[in-house]
Amino acid sequence: MKIEIVGGGPAGLYFAILMKRLDPAHQVTVHERNRADDTFGWGVVFSDETLSNFEEADPETHLAITSQFAYWSDIDIFFRGERIRSTGHGFCGIARREFLRILQDRAAALRVEVRFETEVDPSRLPPADLVLAADGANSRVRERFAAHFQPSIDWRRCKFTWLGTDLLFDAFTFIFRENEHGLFQVHAYPFDDRTSTFIVECREEVWKRAGLDRADEAATVAYLSDLFREELRGHRLLTNRSIWRTFPTIRNATWHHGNVALIGDAAHTAHFSIGSGTKLAMEDSIALASAFARTSDVPAALASYEAERMPIVGRFQSAAQTSLEWFENSARHARHLDPLTFAFSLMTRSKRITYDNLRTRDPELVGRVTERFADANPYRSDVAPAPSYAPAVVTSARSEAAPPLFQPFRLRDLVLANRLVVSPMCQYSCDDGTPNDWHLVHLGSRAVGGAGLVMAESTHVARDARISPGCAGMYSDAHVAGWKRVVDFAHAHARARIGVQLAHAGRKGSCTLPWEGDVPLSSGAWETIAPSAVPYAEGWHVPREMERADMDRVVSEFVRSTGRAVEAGFDLVELHMAHGYLLGTFLSPLTNQRSDEYGGAIENRLRFPLEVLRAVRAEWPAEKPLSVRISATDWREGGLDSADRIAVARAFKAAGCDVIDVSAGQTVSDQQPVYGRMYLVPFSEEIRHEAAIPTMTVGNIQDADQCNTILAAGRADLCVLARPHLVDPYFMLHAAMRYGYADQYWPPQYATAKPKG
Repeated sequence: MKIEIVGGGPAGLYFAILMKRLDPAHQVTVHERNRADDTFGWGVVFSDETLSNFEEADPETHLAITSQFAYWSDIDIFFRGERIRSTGHGFCGIARREFLRILQDRAAALRVEVRFETEVDPSRLPPADLVLAADGANSRVRERFAAHFQPSIDWRRCKFTWLGTDLLFDAFTFIFRENEHGLFQVHAYPFDDRTSTFIVECREEVWKRAGLDRADEAATVAYLSDLFREELRGHRLLTNRSIWRTFPTIRNATWHHGNVALIGDAAHTAHFSIGSGTKLAMEDSIALASAFARTSDVPAALASYEAERMPIVGRFQSAAQTSLEWFENSARHARHLDPLTFAFSLMTRSKRITYDNLRTRDPELVGRVTERFADANPYRSDVAPAPSYAPAVVTSARSEAAPPLFQPFRLRDLVLANRLVVSPMCQYSCDDGTPNDWHLVHLGSRAVGGAGLVMAESTHVARDARISPGCAGMYSDAHVAGWKRVVDFAHAHARARIGVQLAHAGRKGSCTLPWEGDVPLSSGAWETIAPSAVPYAEGWHVPREMERADMDRVVSEFVRSTGRAVEAGFDLVELHMAHGYLLGTFLSPLTNQRSDEYGGAIENRLRFPLEVLRAVRAEWPAEKPLSVRISATDWREGGLDSADRIAVARAFKAAGCDVIDVSAGQTVSDQQPVYGRMYLVPFSEEIRHEAAIPTMTVGNIQDADQCNTILAAGRADLCVLARPHLVDPYFMLHAAMRYGYADQYWPPQYATAKPKG
């Protein structure tokens, strides 16, 4: 093959090496615009697990690189005058200049032709079987074929500058320091026996307040040397084209077009806080070379390369984005978290390190974090009592070091035995709104399974407020009796408390059952109402725009249903103001298009939901808590934003809401959600800190480890799980077995299954 590579950085050089190693007959030329000894930046850092890939791909390069590595296993976090160290991680670093020299030497030994100080005109690419664009984040080749690659570039909110220092750190070091201009943060690590990388980052508004937008390199170094004089301990900051930059997150719809392919930063970027772009680039090279080892057909090889790497890089970018956003919002974490919780939040920010993972690496630190959670949590109380009928069971004293998921939680006079919540999951199996044996078994088994709070499904305040004919109701005395049967079972046979979610479907009502298509009813339909006469989707019922009389009726329906919830014995009431149902559609500017006092600014859009909340709070016993579920985002431009959701949470708190159940989306049919593990947790964290109210978090939380991670980092107070509870009603009992938590309550009927000792 004749291969032309545009860009002589690690991606281009390493691919050239691998292809010549695969077949010395390949004619490989690398075009590099800079000189051989030019390099910008300082050190390259890798984790231990990356190195095995390099060793398998080319042992000679691996040996040359690893012989020059600086190794360390610790992470230091400097915050509020404290240093918190975590161990057991495993990193290695090398000077970027030395790294490139090794790759250049290896390429030369394999007879790769490297042409330095050579510009390639993207409009006149050299003839070849393969042209590889390895020309970085500002790729000219990518831009030449932008119509085919379809790049997207997300410019972020922080500014950063890449410096060096002659201070030799002995750990991967994060420093957070605040002055009159705002918060600055440092990402630092050693890469040889005398020098460290020293990246300084801050929000753009902080950068401007500090006058750094007008500073040259010398002025930047003077400012930062003074700011971090305590941490630098008399050592110098060093520059190498250390200009302030904004990080771009780059994605492409495809990585190949004809015989042209993208690799490394030309194809994708991932924020430096999660690791090395060099690592991703070299792994791209390995995957692309492996594709050519399987076939000499260029289109087939490029398609295989993209199919293999794009999902892997996508997951890495997702983790990097979460990490990036943590650092963009570090000032919020700094305001609200103590140093130990702050450190744990930082360590687990990308979701790649979790409570269990860190407990394996550094059990001493996780033990301290766990004790801090138990001691400092403002909502602690005694554990909920066992059912009155149950025989006395001798248990050990509750351990202050029990994992966070097992710690109790108090809302008003309600004490939950632990932090696990069974999510309200519609079963669509009621008889004209009345729950039956299915609900008794469904909810009863999950109460027996050990959750702290079991939420009954979305329960509607009127017959014409239902989503479907099979939905639950609280609009007749028969409903009270049906629900009381379920509540009494939970109270008699478990420590779980039980709540009910009261709802009005609004414009998403009058639909068939999900397994019958989940579409508007064609017969037996009822009229739907909404703040504005806007249907949910094409072909759906057009709702009638509500008048004042409709509002009065809906308020009274919620109040009557609340009174029935009291009669049924529920421990908690939740108002459903999310997912595009009636109350939620008042909150969203996408669905509330009113021009009166109930539309427009968020204060007006809040007006009617607050009427309902205040009326329900007045009816609901003062000693019992009230929750509200909200959609923190509509996942569409023009929908609820950060300021809106914080305003909503603050208003609800002032009106008597005790906890916000933070969900998202389902407001409009053309939403564009961003899914992933624990993907809604950042919204919960934001509301918890900025509105100073407890939160429940939902969103693809899969296991107890993730729950512990969320709770210990201060991102939520309760974890709400849906699908995991459908699979495993005894989720909490199994979690207690896994963690060896002896104080988890087991019904005496199941006591023989409880692990001994």
